[in-house]
Amino acid sequence: MILLVTAGVVTIDGTVIVELITFLAMLAILSRYVFPEVVKFAEARQRQIAQQLKEAEQARNDAEAHLRDAEAKVNEARRTAQSLIDGANKAAEQLRLEAKQKAEDEVKRLRETARKEIDAERVKAIQSVRSEVAGLVVAATEKVIGETLDVAKHRQLIDRAIEEVASGNGSR
Repeated sequence: MILLVTAGVVTIDGTVIVELITFLAMLAILSRYVFPEVVKFAEARQRQIAQQLKEAEQARNDAEAHLRDAEAKVNEARRTAQSLIDGANKAAEQLRLEAKQKAEDEVKRLRETARKEIDAERVKAIQSVRSEVAGLVVAATEKVIGETLDVAKHRQLIDRAIEEVASGNGSR
């Protein structure tokens, strides 16, 4: 029995029923065997993507932690380098000040030595001049007086002449 029904443009006959049964059978087979596998594959893929995202997030967190550690080490190295530079500058400044102080001390010592030498030479020169003046005074006095003086008068005359010469009041 072939059933033929016409509904407008579409004709419903036996092939439609066979196609409908085939479609339902295919749908049943697909829903029983294929769809669960596709769903399992899709879920596995979804889990894999979620795992990769989780691993990527963990890797990013690790990279950020390493970056922070590296930045901290760089900052510490900079602080250490700066403290070394500051220490070297302080040491250089200290050495410069010590060298300057040594030079000043040496200059003072040399000035003091030179002053002592000058004083010694001045005293020597004064003694030499006094001795010469004393000799000249005695010789001049002997010529003027015409006789030799005794030691006390000689000494008194010499001292007076030296005082006059030293004070600049000697008569010419």
